[in-house]
Amino acid sequence: MQDAEIVVLLESLRAWTEAHLALAAALAGAPLLALIASLAIRRSGARARAEIAEPVARPVPSKTAPPSVAAEEMRAERVAPAPRETPAEPAATTLALEQAEAVPAPGPPRPLRLRDRLARTRESLVGRIERALGGRRVDAEVLDEIEVLLFGADLGVATAESLLATVRKEASGGDAARVREVLRGAVAAKLRRVEPAPGSDLATQAKPHVILVLGVNGSGKTTTIGKLAARFEAAGKRVILGAGDTFRAAASEQLQIWGKRVGCEVVTGRAGGDPSAVAFDTLKAAVARGADVAIIDTAGRLQTREPLVEELRKIVRVIARELPGAPHETLLVLDANTGQNAIAQARVFTEAAGVTALALTKLDGTAKGGVLVGLADAFGIPVRWVGIGEGVEDLREFSADEFVEALFETRAKESA
Repeated sequence: MQDAEIVVLLESLRAWTEAHLALAAALAGAPLLALIASLAIRRSGARARAEIAEPVARPVPSKTAPPSVAAEEMRAERVAPAPRETPAEPAATTLALEQAEAVPAPGPPRPLRLRDRLARTRESLVGRIERALGGRRVDAEVLDEIEVLLFGADLGVATAESLLATVRKEASGGDAARVREVLRGAVAAKLRRVEPAPGSDLATQAKPHVILVLGVNGSGKTTTIGKLAARFEAAGKRVILGAGDTFRAAASEQLQIWGKRVGCEVVTGRAGGDPSAVAFDTLKAAVARGADVAIIDTAGRLQTREPLVEELRKIVRVIARELPGAPHETLLVLDANTGQNAIAQARVFTEAAGVTALALTKLDGTAKGGVLVGLADAFGIPVRWVGIGEGVEDLREFSADEFVEALFETRAKESA
């Protein structure tokens, strides 16, 4: 038997032995022995694969050399690993980096358009009427249908009747385009009555200019105060906030968060304390610190609770006594989602505190934005602000023409 054949036989015998040792160790539950045997099997398998892959490269032992030396040389060559080359960077990674560098940096977000935010109100007020008309002319039957739709658009009873009378007078016998034209003109006339003077959004009448903010819980009152403060601060005016809603701890905390965000001082009182005292302290602090604007929050009072309305009147008296002529503006914040209930709220708050301006919030999430037309028609109070989103920039100065354009845009413009 040749020496090489002896070596192969010995190697086969050892592989067989190692396999049985691994099996015995596994059956006996000896983890260490099983691990050693497993490693030995993997090493033998690697040698066998190397022999199969490179049968020609395997050196033949010399006949004159001792069998043990030849076996050791052959074993050393089998076991020695081939040097590894450092893999090059995958082409896919390079391509991804090149593509990432080619993508331009995102620009500033596009400002929200009032047209987009009034989509649901537009559909409720104008879209339904146009669908009801179809290709028909305005006759008695069509007028009855328009009446139902106007009364269901949260305009308020008086405003719906007024608009219907205008359509009956000026659009009878006309088509859908004529009805749109007549309604557009009538709504625009009502809204222009309450449009603030240009440039009056951040105008002040005194130092400090005192703004008293009213509204029921959940109307967005405290958030509106924070956004107003941000606008005044951005215009270079120093602002102090008064947390006059002492009945709800969350309201004071929310106002303080806005104060930190905007960078203005917030005057607070003890929980359940007298809101009039907070108003008094806010005015004192505003005068002492030379603030340009003082904005005072109040509790979200339910218009059906007379004691709270009386307390609101007390706050007004305290402010007027401390600073003659104040409050210079009494801003009522109304939630558009409440629909015609906003008209009832405006009536009570106006009687209690002499509301001088309105802010209508949450127009972006409701189909009841037509209540703004009803408010303008019923009270003639200037609509100072409209809220169409969560961001500071989403508190917009009210523009009658912009609002009407958003409601009555043609289908062609909407699809552009």
